[in-house]
Amino acid sequence: MAEWLIERGIGETRAALIEAGAIAEMRIAREGSLRVGEIWDARLTAKLGGRRGIVLLGEHEALLEPVPTDLAEGGLVRVVVVREPIPERGRPRLAKVRAEGAAGAVPELITAPAFDPPGARTLGYGETLDHYGWAEAIADAESGHVAFPGGSLAIVPTPAMTTIDIDGDLPAADLAMAGVRAAVAAIRRFDIGGSIGIDLPTLRDKAARQAAGDLVDSLLPQPFERTAVNGFGFLQIVRPRPRASIIELVQNAPVETAALALLHLAARTPGAGPRTLTAAPRVVTWLRAHLTLVTELERHVGAQVVLAEDAALALQAGHVHAAQS
Repeated sequence: MAEWLIERGIGETRAALIEAGAIAEMRIAREGSLRVGEIWDARLTAKLGGRRGIVLLGEHEALLEPVPTDLAEGGLVRVVVVREPIPERGRPRLAKVRAEGAAGAVPELITAPAFDPPGARTLGYGETLDHYGWAEAIADAESGHVAFPGGSLAIVPTPAMTTIDIDGDLPAADLAMAGVRAAVAAIRRFDIGGSIGIDLPTLRDKAARQAAGDLVDSLLPQPFERTAVNGFGFLQIVRPRPRASIIELVQNAPVETAALALLHLAARTPGAGPRTLTAAPRVVTWLRAHLTLVTELERHVGAQVVLAEDAALALQAGHVHAAQS
């Protein structure tokens, strides 16, 4: 039976849909980030061309489209978040909001939707999503490489689309079908939306191309649209993109990802005395800029937390030492 599991951590809440004992879908909500469905009373700070504008939601900027015709710069408007901010290399994409009517007297958050999917179960003490392969899935997302029997996927997020290249040693038609199964599983697991290009082996047989497209239709949940598989083996899929994919999140915000993972590890490291968190300098700098999370960790473990830098460590190689007394 499929079941959504929730793991609440410091600065980050994780959710996973478990099917047949493995992670089929993943979600991450990070503290302080805008989320789809939030309703804010926001202030319009600038009008852009094409009836677009920039609004301020607390400390966050967002793109408002369309701007109500009677809204002047400096005015308040009630908005709903329809797309979360998406980290992209070189140009982070702002959250997108839609006007929902007249605002109150001051800018503020009006409602915040629940993160938990309906029927989700929150994990108790001693339970973690690592038991279902969370760490391995995150490692795949960080590398962009996913192995499957007979081949592998190379997944690359770009501002235009996420590309998935299928490679392997199987005969072309077999590799295409195995690759489609793996690609659809990766799209679901990593919550990939927007435009997705899948590069299959070249399939000269029209029936084989049709079979690959039909397999996508049978495996990928709606809503989505797709093209036919062309003679070069290329297939394009378009899905809703309300938030960053897991791959975009971990690859394009690597320091934040590493810092939150270290907090997660520290919260689950047994011991009675102070905790020393040792990490790459950029990770420690991020933690020092978010000391409220460090304080929350201290409350959680009931001990002092010390931050230590080690320039020889990779971003994801941070570790925790817990004194025993």
